Amino acid sequence: MQELINIFVKSIFIDNMIFAYFLGMCSYLAVSKTVKTGMGLGLAVTFVLTITVPVNYLLQTKILDKGALQWLDPSFVEVDLSFLSFIMFIAVIAAMVQLVEMIVEKFAPALYSALGIFLPLIAVNCSILGGSLFMQERAYATIGQATAFGFGSGIGWLLAVLAIAAIRERLKYSHVPPALRGLGITFIITGLMGIAFMSFMGIKL
Repeated sequence: MQELINIFVKSIFIDNMIFAYFLGMCSYLAVSKTVKTGMGLGLAVTFVLTITVPVNYLLQTKILDKGALQWLDPSFVEVDLSFLSFIMFIAVIAAMVQLVEMIVEKFAPALYSALGIFLPLIAVNCSILGGSLFMQERAYATIGQATAFGFGSGIGWLLAVLAIAAIRERLKYSHVPPALRGLGITFIITGLMGIAFMSFMGIKL
């Protein structure tokens, strides 16, 4: 249990998708103008990461890895389908994003309209695919660890987009030099927040 908590906390603060790896910046910058839209997309990203990382973990360990298919028949011990990892991961992500899009359109049409094209674009959000690829690279031992990493990564992305959205709402009432208004000041603040998050790297878990 302690190991799962460590993975969860580390994925939020130390390995934050936005501030540590700058993944998913396009959606992060586009929908962070208001806290409402930031919250909506952040929850959608969290849901997709929480589902796709463990599903792709099972896909990797039970089907794609070399020898993973021997549970079907011992003769498959030499079969290696790992070259299909990218396309299979993307297929799972696209299916989950389609599910999220249908749910949001059904139960929150106003949010669906506010998010616009950026909701279906979660499918090509590099933080989503990055979550599965980091899971593959780190070779987590159990599906519980993979789930903790996916959920923590989603929460980290959600906190990042909420933080910048709150700051950008306050910036409307601040004096920002004309040349830096909009994305200019947002990039600067994101860089400063990334430097601030580097302080969490000193935490020993």
